[in-house]
Amino acid sequence: MLIKYGGVFESSNILNQIIELEKETTSEDFWTKNDNPSSIFAKLTSLKENYYPWKELIESIEEINDLIDLYINDDTLSEDEESEITFELNNQITEIESKYKTLRLATLLDGERDKNDCYLTIHSGSGGKDASDWANLLLRLYLRWCEKKGYKTKVIDILDDEGGIKSATIEIKGDYAFGYLKGEAGVHRLVRISPFDSQKRRHTSFSSVYATPVIEDDIEIDLKSEDYRLDTYRAGGAGGQHVNKTDSAVRITHFESGIVVQCQNERSQLMNKELAFKMLKSKLYAYYEEKRRKEHEETAISKMEISWGSQIRSYVFQPYTMVKDHRTNAQNTNVNAVMDGEIDIFIESYLQWIHEE
Repeated sequence: MLIKYGGVFESSNILNQIIELEKETTSEDFWTKNDNPSSIFAKLTSLKENYYPWKELIESIEEINDLIDLYINDDTLSEDEESEITFELNNQITEIESKYKTLRLATLLDGERDKNDCYLTIHSGSGGKDASDWANLLLRLYLRWCEKKGYKTKVIDILDDEGGIKSATIEIKGDYAFGYLKGEAGVHRLVRISPFDSQKRRHTSFSSVYATPVIEDDIEIDLKSEDYRLDTYRAGGAGGQHVNKTDSAVRITHFESGIVVQCQNERSQLMNKELAFKMLKSKLYAYYEEKRRKEHEETAISKMEISWGSQIRSYVFQPYTMVKDHRTNAQNTNVNAVMDGEIDIFIESYLQWIHEE
């Protein structure tokens, strides 16, 4: 059977744009007539990323189609030669399918900030020790997923709690980190036999996940001193004598939005302050985006109750094993693999679902 393709790739339109921009960037007066040349180079790079991988994929498909046509009409091949050729063609087709899947997914990451790095914040909800432990398990899940993706991670702030953590914020650096993780924002529900219950009863716990893009200096956020309160305090937990003996930790409270960010993992107050303001800028960007769309005065996840009835995904260990996303109905019965970071099925189904919506 011949491999077929279509629909996604508009080659002539993209190629014409690339040619025009390349002419513009190589013109003699390019640097003098453009106020923001970096944005033009960024657009050119983006267009090339959207063109050449698809061009190479289509060329691969055409080549393998030619080979199939060639061999299907060749009556001189022995049985062993046919078997070897079929094996090699199947391998090439599998590789093409994998490349297509990756490129097709990239077409769904078309949000304004999808390419950005990401801040991911986890809060434990109702459920006591089990909820704190659940938040800690989710932190491990996302760290493992990032490791598999080759993303760099940094724990910016973590608040320990009995049984696990009360909250944690991690910075994730990598292409399309926010685009992939934006759909993870919401309440995550866990059902299992509680390790903290001597009677081994089944418990339900909740934790929330909140994702915001890391905002660079191209976004202006008007932040005046009277708009927020900055507090310093002594950091807790690991970090050495310096961390525990000085008021190096920083907490910023933004009055209008109610957003609170804190950072305590850097060694100096200045570094913690700089990082905290960067996090605040990221969350304010998401806040004002929501406000402009008139959906909420605050982001939906900030107002959502971290309890029964508001979950986006359920992780069931007992009486059966199943992880199910309630928005897309994507599911996986291998709950241990999911807890080890295998969440691409949920990320991809969400991106497809939101794109169709």
